[in-house]
Amino acid sequence: MALGKLPYKQLRILLKGHLVLREDPETAKLIRELKQARRRGYLTPAELERICRWKSPRVIRRIKSNTPARIRATTGRALATQSERVRLEYLTTLNGVSVPMASAILTLLNPQKYGVIDIRVWQLLHAVGAVSTRSSGLGFTFNHWYQFLMIIRYFAEKLQVSARDVERALFLAHRAHQKGTLYAKRGSS
Repeated sequence: MALGKLPYKQLRILLKGHLVLREDPETAKLIRELKQARRRGYLTPAELERICRWKSPRVIRRIKSNTPARIRATTGRALATQSERVRLEYLTTLNGVSVPMASAILTLLNPQKYGVIDIRVWQLLHAVGAVSTRSSGLGFTFNHWYQFLMIIRYFAEKLQVSARDVERALFLAHRAHQKGTLYAKRGSS
């Protein structure tokens, strides 16, 4: 496991200890620039590529294989629906968009309501007992993402901060207590 022993017994205390209300300047700039996409109601290929470069540049070739029309239509449908399940399902039909990438898209478009699910935040939530499956922090489904979303929204409301602030605190706490490599080597158990 990539996470060392945590000195916290409660998620609320951990969050308070790692809560940083300042966004990284480059991320803050990207969020500001994407406000236009949110108002417009869809992403352009260039906007989707910028999000991809921010979250996981290794899938940029797959992201670029989506046509402009497909990106516009799919992201438009995702942003128009009220259903979180349908929203995630639409986004993950795009080439290169997994559940973590879809969560990054939603986070950068609306950090008040969303945070990025990834290996770090999930492993940390698992370590404090907030979630009980996928200790590896890999292979997310809608149910994992929705559980994560409900947790970060709950604490965002309690702490009077954004969902992104809560997610970032989880990420930073994991980084502060990480032991060894983040990903297991291929072929090891």
